[in-house]
Amino acid sequence: MQRAFAMQDGEGALDFSPVRKSLRIHGHSTTIRLEAAFWQVLEEVAETEECSVPVLITQINHHCPVDRNNMASCLRVFCLTYVIGQKSE
Repeated sequence: MQRAFAMQDGEGALDFSPVRKSLRIHGHSTTIRLEAAFWQVLEEVAETEECSVPVLITQINHHCPVDRNNMASCLRVFCLTYVIGQKSE
């Protein structure tokens, strides 16, 4: 737990900063606000899947089992699930 708290200082603090990105999902322009750490995970997944981040987010949106109007929450849960899955491999 100390490591997590230490990440809040210095350069690690940037991961907690919210970042807004505008993109198109199903042909509609939208802006999503996520902490930088989540954008980093999405970029990693997109690179692994050989697609762009907007394409990945569109796929996640399509498979989001709950309220698709709350895209930021869906993306955070996706990122968390992905990171946990990576640790158990």
